[in-house]
Amino acid sequence: MSDVGVHPAAWRHPSTPAAGETSFAFLLEVARLAEAGKCDFVFLADSLATRTGNMNSIRRQSGHIAHLEPITAISALAAGTNRIGLAATISTTYSEPYNVARQFASLDHISNGRAAWNAVTTADAAAARNFGRETHEDHAQRYRRAGEFVDVLNGLWDSWTDEAFIRDRESGVFFDPDQMRAPNHKGEFYQVGGPLNVPRPPQGRPVAISAGGSEPGRELAARTSEVVFSVNRDLATAKEFYQDLKGRMAKYNRQPDELRILTSLNPYIGRTESEAEDKFSSLQTLIHPDVGRAILAVDLGVDLSSLDVDQAIPLELLPETSNSTRSYFDMMVAAVRDERLTVRQLYERCAAARGGMNPVVGSANTVADHMEKWFREGACDGFMVRVPYLPTGLQDFVELVVPELQRRGLYRTDYEGKTLRDHLRLARPAVLS
Repeated sequence: MSDVGVHPAAWRHPSTPAAGETSFAFLLEVARLAEAGKCDFVFLADSLATRTGNMNSIRRQSGHIAHLEPITAISALAAGTNRIGLAATISTTYSEPYNVARQFASLDHISNGRAAWNAVTTADAAAARNFGRETHEDHAQRYRRAGEFVDVLNGLWDSWTDEAFIRDRESGVFFDPDQMRAPNHKGEFYQVGGPLNVPRPPQGRPVAISAGGSEPGRELAARTSEVVFSVNRDLATAKEFYQDLKGRMAKYNRQPDELRILTSLNPYIGRTESEAEDKFSSLQTLIHPDVGRAILAVDLGVDLSSLDVDQAIPLELLPETSNSTRSYFDMMVAAVRDERLTVRQLYERCAAARGGMNPVVGSANTVADHMEKWFREGACDGFMVRVPYLPTGLQDFVELVVPELQRRGLYRTDYEGKTLRDHLRLARPAVLS
């Protein structure tokens, strides 16, 4: 979830609630709707800086301007839901492992084993000034830090065995010191003694999610992640990513079924094809050109304000690389080079499929056909459904697409377990020795 939908014009859509980005009642409504649809988990994205700069364009945006802090929000959602998993983004660049370990261990206990954390290295350089740093770390250093961050968290969550807390009133023994394992970590970025002052989480460890598609991102995912969000231009690149990432796991003594790859799905659903097209077109018309240019300035890393929106983007203006989200940047550059897109075409495509490049527009059968094809051809283990506007877009998915997937035998009819690991069919990890 992102504000009132992932589309940058979602807040202007008449079906979305005013001030929904800070309404817990709205957030709970969406989570319960996803739970009714038997989804694995709800996921709250995050940003650590409010966008500044050209206020003529920024004043028209909702994303990265105002939203609830995600750990606080999903902790509250735990009390209002029963089965659905609860995932939130954490910056490994601007967080401390001990605090994060306590927060997510606590959430896993509060939710009875439904917590997940999404590790991001933070692409927005503006975040640095909010954490007392002169500069934003470069891409490679952020990923080295992230790798160590994950290792520290796992060590802290394994501070106690499952049998450590005896709580024997008769003998007066509360815990067994022999079942305590302080990590005493000393590394390049962190020194953390431990042990954690929260018992081992119900899931052993909260489910680890990442989204990196760059070379260091893939290596980190192959070594540490249990769920990966992927973004791909087409079926062929999705299959390549899937095979490449799963193929890297063996060198870390991991099996392919220890990782679930969820590819981005941005659906625009109607009861008919024409209704879906109308929904899609009407939302696209709400994108103000200033907002479109601002999106490209952030995601592409180049100011295109001097160009007419219907002018093809000159190839010589494209940067060679990015210190932001590398995989998404590479995908955008490839699309411009291959298709010679105009400014408007690129920002409309980016807006329609935030985090990907290809929205799926059509009836429930069309969306289900797309999902079945990608799943059966080995492009993914499932989908990260990025709803363009809420709650209506999610209602369309739950009420129209889910029954069609169930009819095809591709989707659960009810939850089979109680924890998020049960939903994802991921084993509960043993305590690190």
